[in-house]
Amino acid sequence: MTSTVQPRTTSAYYLQAILSFALSTGGLAVGIAYLPVSSWMRAFLAVGLLYALTSAFTLAKVIRDRQEAGEIVTRVDQARLEKLLAEHDPFRAEGL
Repeated sequence: MTSTVQPRTTSAYYLQAILSFALSTGGLAVGIAYLPVSSWMRAFLAVGLLYALTSAFTLAKVIRDRQEAGEIVTRVDQARLEKLLAEHDPFRAEGL
């Protein structure tokens, strides 16, 4: 009994996530570029933006990896249970 893994997101949702990320990052970068402050303050804010972006990607990867590891353990446990159920014969008499 092998079940196929169904995709959890649609292509429209994927596109929406990409566009949302691009627009928010681009808007913030433009906002930093046109702030009426010195270049040192702009550089500090730009580095802060890059740090927040890389932290968000790292967090998303860690969460995804943890979820995938949990799915693998669940699949292994399910395969073991299916094997035990397939080998079990309730009508077999023990010790005869």
